[in-house]
Amino acid sequence: MHRMCQDRSMRKTLLCSFVAIALLAATSSLAADAHTHTSKPFSGVKVNGGTVTYSNQGNTHVLTLSEDFKVPDTPDPHWQIVDAKGRVYLLQKLSIKGDKVNKTIALPAYIHDIAKVQIWCAFAETLLGEAPFDSPVK
Repeated sequence: MHRMCQDRSMRKTLLCSFVAIALLAATSSLAADAHTHTSKPFSGVKVNGGTVTYSNQGNTHVLTLSEDFKVPDTPDPHWQIVDAKGRVYLLQKLSIKGDKVNKTIALPAYIHDIAKVQIWCAFAETLLGEAPFDSPVK
């Protein structure tokens, strides 16, 4: 009889442990989603379509262009960020050597929020397209 009670107690403990692990995994997944934001589609004179996703990877804030984003056929497209106060930050070049593209960039620490992401032609000094977020991302 005592052995049977011990077996039941062990089963309950194991079951509670599995439930706790499952809840922890679900909570971690939800917390990761809470730090991911996707913009509205890009629109502009040369860039129409595709989005950009903001995420946290450890202590690094990262922007990633969607798979359907088309790199504009212009001489010098760059990433550009506009914050909630209207300050503009020109960042890396979008196209790099060997027909490769900087589809993901890490944000510098001095950028504290993002209202929209722009694709800027540094050669012609003109805005090619922009993708706003519903509200500034911090």
